[in-house]
Amino acid sequence: MFDLKKLQRLQKDLQDKMASVQEELAEQKVEGSAGGGMVRATVTGSQELIDLKIDKQAVDPEDVEMLQDLVIAAVNDALEKAKELSQQSMAKIVPGGAGIPGLPF
Repeated sequence: MFDLKKLQRLQKDLQDKMASVQEELAEQKVEGSAGGGMVRATVTGSQELIDLKIDKQAVDPEDVEMLQDLVIAAVNDALEKAKELSQQSMAKIVPGGAGIPGLPF
């Protein structure tokens, strides 16, 4: 027989676990880089850019476009790592849950 109370309890447990994982992700940091490490971007596990370091050798006033490309590449690298970290963390609470509509992973 279908137990609505049990289903609601399971839903609340899942929401609580997801909130806990999201809090943990917000505290974790991952770094992406480009140009052999001349540009490094640090993001949280919740995909917030928190630091950007640019080696002065990467700064060429004659080639600003290259620096812009390096920054974009470093940030995207860091964001991809943060996304992977998020997916791994969420998979711990919903094994095989990736791809369920409405879930953020």
